[in-house]
Amino acid sequence: MRFTTAIATVFLMLAGPALAQDVYVGHGVAMHGDLKYGPDFTHFDYVNPDAPKGGEVRQSAVGSFDNLNPFILKGQSASGIGRIFESLMTGSEDEAFSQYGLIAESVEMPEDRSWVAFTLRPQARWHDGTQITVDDVLFSLEVLKTKGHPFYRAYYADVVKAEKIAERKVKFTFADGLNRELPLIIGELVILSKAYFETHEFEKTTLESPLGSGPYRVERVDAGRSITYARVVDYWGADLPVRRGQDNFDVIRVDYYRDPTVAMEAFKAHEYDFRAENASKVWATAYVGEAFDDGRIIKQEIAHSIPTGMQGFVFNTRRAKFADPRLRRALGYAFDFEWTNKNLFNGAYSRTESYFSNSELASSGLPDAAELALLEPFRDQIPAAVFNEVYETPKTDGSGQARRNLRTALKILGQAGWAIIDGKLINPVDGEPLEIEFLIVSPLFERIIAPYVKNLEKLGVGARIRLVDSAQYQKRLEDFDFDMVVASMGQSLSPGNEQNNFWTSAAADTPGSRNLAGIKDPVVDSLVATLIAAADRETLITATRALDRVLLSGYYVVPHWHIRSFRVAYWNKFARPAITPKYSLGFDSWWIDPALEEQLSGRLDAAGN
Repeated sequence: MRFTTAIATVFLMLAGPALAQDVYVGHGVAMHGDLKYGPDFTHFDYVNPDAPKGGEVRQSAVGSFDNLNPFILKGQSASGIGRIFESLMTGSEDEAFSQYGLIAESVEMPEDRSWVAFTLRPQARWHDGTQITVDDVLFSLEVLKTKGHPFYRAYYADVVKAEKIAERKVKFTFADGLNRELPLIIGELVILSKAYFETHEFEKTTLESPLGSGPYRVERVDAGRSITYARVVDYWGADLPVRRGQDNFDVIRVDYYRDPTVAMEAFKAHEYDFRAENASKVWATAYVGEAFDDGRIIKQEIAHSIPTGMQGFVFNTRRAKFADPRLRRALGYAFDFEWTNKNLFNGAYSRTESYFSNSELASSGLPDAAELALLEPFRDQIPAAVFNEVYETPKTDGSGQARRNLRTALKILGQAGWAIIDGKLINPVDGEPLEIEFLIVSPLFERIIAPYVKNLEKLGVGARIRLVDSAQYQKRLEDFDFDMVVASMGQSLSPGNEQNNFWTSAAADTPGSRNLAGIKDPVVDSLVATLIAAADRETLITATRALDRVLLSGYYVVPHWHIRSFRVAYWNKFARPAITPKYSLGFDSWWIDPALEEQLSGRLDAAGN
């Protein structure tokens, strides 16, 4: 890493001293603070650089797929297709937000981060052996912004210019304003082959694999049923420090199953090798049997430090019936988490009370002085409770008799003008009874929503559950065609530009955005802008906590729960590094142990499997 004043000197000569800036040149970029890994690092701490290559791993997915281009809105992308592509830089999994060169061998930027330049590695190659060029980089940005998923248009909106400034060097210039994350956002840019898409329609779904440059290529496709990836033996980046010790399996096959129950039974029958479990009841009751008892299958919880974000029942506030936050708050009292956790989850979870839970970014208590400095200008635009009440989700005794909470809900509804007439909750604006459809894609949520529906019915709400297939579900989410859905809004330790897609007014009107709630609040827009512009970690934390408080005060979701570990099960043929990364499971750095695989094979033969 180094700083150079060469470019700054040129600026000084041409435009005067006000424009002079030091220009950073290095192997990576940290969002705030310093990089953990220096310019001479050989591998990340959480990998085994000498891990053997080889073997096959079989994984699972639920539903189907009809598309191998994951960058467009149309179709359902195949699981794992990202393995065939590479980006300019790649992040480490034990830092909040740092990136290191991948396709790019170095990065340059001024102190104000108003532009960034990357020099490409001369050895970076497509799978057909041709070199990755600056033209490919320029094409990638342009096609994603103009023809890609709407997410990319928002994500790269502040990139106002991209240009080739040398044979292997590309420069991106950003719009005026403070968004110090933009160099890292561009570092995440996935590079696509210009030559390939000159003869293939980018916006069309396809089961032909696009030309890639990553450690794997698509080997076989059984439309909608399975996809197989093969390790690229002569992968150009195999010996880079950011790739050493990773991508160790020769073959990765993903089989699709029609529902989670069938997938679980297939795992126990050794139809595939590795499984991550999200359902606590399944984890507590289904992972049993002789193969678990004798060690052929390993069941394990692996702790992590990942922010758990927010999962919950999301209100679609685009629908007039959900316009009043008092209604949304009242309906939250009908969800009995304590009973649900005890009876359905075996007590495995903690209630989520922040959009940035399990991190220092989460708000708690009353606002401190720094947060108040951000919130005070909006005092007449946000609820007074943000300033003088500690946010808490409703609590019950877990008995299943949530009478006190339902009485509180009725009181709030009455204050908002809602009334129960002939057993139905009537909207004070249009006189219509309130009806809610919960749109779900997984039958596992039926047992969770059903008790909530019963409590809602006690409030006079007509509620029902609608289970649809994955294709219909995805389409209805993209079009915001729902009343309420179960959604998860994951977060990182370094929130930034992606928050536009989660919460802002512009995203609310963008099909396919993550702003499922339809939030249109100028205060939220302003706080998101402040968060993005944060010049240091302390400012970022303060802005995020302030944003969290305002989002919570809007009651856009009925919060769910979280857990602070990965729940995994796998047939006993894998080895993994001694260190697990703080912010990832790190499965890409596992490998197949030949001795364990041979032992497992013998035991399976003996058992008649």
